[in-house]
Amino acid sequence: MLDGLRQFISEIVAPHAQDRAFGDSDYRLAATALLIHVISLDGQPTEAEQRKLHSLIESHFGLDRGTADRLIADATQVEGEAVDLYHFTSVIMRSLDEEGRKRIVQMMWELVYADGQVTEFEDNVVWRASDLLGISQRDRIDLKHAVAERTGGPVTDKAIGG
Repeated sequence: MLDGLRQFISEIVAPHAQDRAFGDSDYRLAATALLIHVISLDGQPTEAEQRKLHSLIESHFGLDRGTADRLIADATQVEGEAVDLYHFTSVIMRSLDEEGRKRIVQMMWELVYADGQVTEFEDNVVWRASDLLGISQRDRIDLKHAVAERTGGPVTDKAIGG
């Protein structure tokens, strides 16, 4: 009876969820929605950000191009419906250990640096998501600096606190 009620509520709240290939409890959907949120913060995602997103999704989740496209489409839909980051981070917290969560934060930084600069909005979202994922400030900053070094070339950092 409780399952029937949950199904009924989920159909009212998210009627298109049944059309998605990836379910709400799939950490890959939650992580990809976070990544899409990051690249959408400063307007329309650039071509470099879109290429980087595809590359990260395919390599980190071991998906082929078509499946990665479907995941990105599903994540774009759920990200557009989300009111906060908690929904996504709570799924990730239940699914991944600390190292897995650090990889998600690293992916976020890789997307932030894909266009060669860090805005205060991007920095803030990664900070908030890291906090919700239980990643320490030190680890978040270490991941940020490691990604910045790997990107090579000058990177403008407009964020406060570094």
